[in-house]
Amino acid sequence: MLTLEDRLAARLRAADYKTWRDKVTAVNGCARPIRLLGSHQLRDADTGAVVHHYGGSIFAPCGNRRETVCPACSDRYAADAFHLIRAGLCGGDKGVPEAVTEHPRVFVTLTAPSFGKVHTRRVSRRGRVMPCGCGQSHHREDDPRLGTPLDPGAYDYEAAVLWQAHAGKLWHRFTVRLRRELAARAGLRVRDFADHARLSYSKVAEYQRRGLVHFHALVRVDGSDGPTDRAPSWATTSMLADAITAAAGGVVVTTIRPDGSRLPLMWGDQLDIRPVEHNDAEDSEGIGERALAGYIAKYATKGTGTVDGADRPLRSELDIDHLRISEHHRRMIRTCWELGGLKVYAELNLRRWAHMLGFRGHFLTKSRAYSTTFKQIRADRRAFRLAEALDRLGLDPEGVLVVNDWAFTGSGYRNDAERELALGIAERLRTQRQHKYRKEHTR
Repeated sequence: MLTLEDRLAARLRAADYKTWRDKVTAVNGCARPIRLLGSHQLRDADTGAVVHHYGGSIFAPCGNRRETVCPACSDRYAADAFHLIRAGLCGGDKGVPEAVTEHPRVFVTLTAPSFGKVHTRRVSRRGRVMPCGCGQSHHREDDPRLGTPLDPGAYDYEAAVLWQAHAGKLWHRFTVRLRRELAARAGLRVRDFADHARLSYSKVAEYQRRGLVHFHALVRVDGSDGPTDRAPSWATTSMLADAITAAAGGVVVTTIRPDGSRLPLMWGDQLDIRPVEHNDAEDSEGIGERALAGYIAKYATKGTGTVDGADRPLRSELDIDHLRISEHHRRMIRTCWELGGLKVYAELNLRRWAHMLGFRGHFLTKSRAYSTTFKQIRADRRAFRLAEALDRLGLDPEGVLVVNDWAFTGSGYRNDAERELALGIAERLRTQRQHKYRKEHTR
């Protein structure tokens, strides 16, 4: 049987390797490309005559945002997320004016409550590692016990999974309550708030080691027409922070346990609110625009955390035993599966989302008026590439019709050798982009 090295060498020597490599390069080294067969034509808009034709097979990127599944598409998603978030932070791009930086805005972190004591590694202001509740003097940063329960038998796995499944609903109620709190502080009726101001935000979910999500959000107050409209004079950063504190402490989502008892779900006691500043400064209590945009984009590409998790839905309960994860995360997944079999939780689809530890929401969401959209960013990129191709062919964009006719023929590569080569191409392209970026920004 041929080894992987033998298969790699054979693929590199194959007659069609250069054509295959060009296809992979076109999708930035996507790990699981979509294989398409068909044609691409450019036709004269007046006569219908074909002025350019390409036929055959091509690759299209899979578009998966998880780095563990596809580093190349995850990298692209992170870049798009960065520009989407940065546009709402700094303005001057994608339809958002630079004056948006003058609007009241804060960076908020909302946490999950405690469902039982876990191993922790806390550091004092003087940099000293504080003892954990387990009695050990301190844990290393890479200690696998961090985030796991001190007493698994006493940990409330049912409540943890149900909180996670309702986290999106809890966020929605928080935004509704926040508008009410802002209206009250401005002396307005809630129904009149939209005539004076608009609440805009972008948020990402980040998994903690204990398997529960934090929400990190940029929250901004605009005028009634959105970022192009100056915020009302009564809206201040301190007022926004005060309203967020009240809203976070005042929302509750009530569900029931399997035994029928009521279970109130709320945010955790840890609430962090930091003003957003135009420039990054180490000695400031706030956070700079660029650092914040990169921070949010980074977490938008993460899977179920830096420690454990599954990247794909589970097909059966038997899959749970074969996952390479901690026993704590396995217990959470098993709890999702067990609760998902109960009719009372049918609408939560817990078995479908068991691999996400019960979390059913999107990792990155934004309000409608925050900034541009992923769809628009991708449309702009396609238009730019088409304009480049037309310019290269010497064709007038106004006089050309684009006709695409592609059919799906499969996904992924034929074997592990092709996948390894594609990952190498992806890493090379990423290194080139990073080198180019550093060169442009150090001149």
